[in-house]
Amino acid sequence: MFDFAPPADLPAEERYRQLADAADALTQGEPDGVANMANLAALIWEFIPDLNWAGFYRVVDGELVLGPFIGRPACIRIPMGKGVCGTAAQTGETQRIEDVHAFPGHIACDAQSQSELVVPIVRDGKVVAVIDLDSPKPARFTEDDANGVEQLAARIGSRI
Repeated sequence: MFDFAPPADLPAEERYRQLADAADALTQGEPDGVANMANLAALIWEFIPDLNWAGFYRVVDGELVLGPFIGRPACIRIPMGKGVCGTAAQTGETQRIEDVHAFPGHIACDAQSQSELVVPIVRDGKVVAVIDLDSPKPARFTEDDANGVEQLAARIGSRI
């Protein structure tokens, strides 16, 4: 059994360092990307407070396809360039959205979501997936969150 949950008062930089270390330990030596994404979604859920959805979308045949996640049922396929996830995948740039309802073309899978952070996962110079985090709190995600999840994505990119 794994217990990676950090203390609630842990500073953001240390929280994300511990998250990346735990992700590395949990996925090391496991070649199955889906299994790794499933464990990573659970790990993210444990480490990052105030989420109502945490998971992955994978790039498959030029579109995003739902991967392992924790949260309410979600959209299965997202075209590249559509919504926050599709924009992150198409541009290769992190999307930190304070108010999802103000984002042009936002795809609402859960009406409770108010803010969103989507980080591309790049392998061999190509976006292969995105990490998608939703929160019921407006403006939930900070630059520290974006930087921390970007570091996580860089560390686990070869394992998904």
